[in-house]
Amino acid sequence: MSSLTVTALLLLQQTATPSLGAGQKLQLGDLWQAGGFMMWPLGFCAVVGLIIIVWKLIDLWVKASRTRSLLGEVDELIAQRRLDQALQRCEESKAPAAQILKAGLRRHEEGAERAMRAVENAGVIELAGLERGLVWLATLSNVAPLLGFLGTVVGMIQAFQAIEIAGEVEATLVAGGIKVALITTATGLAIAIPINIMHNYFVTRVDRLVISMEESTQKMIDALHERAAPGA
Repeated sequence: MSSLTVTALLLLQQTATPSLGAGQKLQLGDLWQAGGFMMWPLGFCAVVGLIIIVWKLIDLWVKASRTRSLLGEVDELIAQRRLDQALQRCEESKAPAAQILKAGLRRHEEGAERAMRAVENAGVIELAGLERGLVWLATLSNVAPLLGFLGTVVGMIQAFQAIEIAGEVEATLVAGGIKVALITTATGLAIAIPINIMHNYFVTRVDRLVISMEESTQKMIDALHERAAPGA
């Protein structure tokens, strides 16, 4: 059971405890069973979301570190008009910015316009790599609450069926059915909220990386324009 699911069940346990008598405190396993079969797809969403979040944290941290190191060196080389050395440094690096700058520097002899087109094409590819996995987080943050609502609807149907079979409406029977039905909704929301927060955090990190690469690329294009200018 993933940490996101455990967190959701802990929240449910805290909210359910006051309404129970002595010796009736629900445990995590009880909440899981009370939620019914819909807890399994919710648990799957939590596990997949946790795996993607951990992977993306490591992935973006490594790429951001490599990019900062590369841009600092390449910007200095470009400022000194040492384009061949800047190209060599990019070829040695695995940073996303290296692929973009390398595409432009390889065509610096063909003019700034050709270099700009090469940079734009490489930028689209690298941006797709930086955003890899984010669509899954966005999907999970949308699907988890819907699964929770579906579980609630199923639980309410079962509760009304129990009332129909009993032939009378008892407050304890209705309250118990509604409580169990709402477990999946609370679980779905508890899973979706942290996933959505991390998705927005990753989007912000990617945007910052893109801005840094665009600034460095613009410096390279400016250097190529100055080099191509008459009398340069």
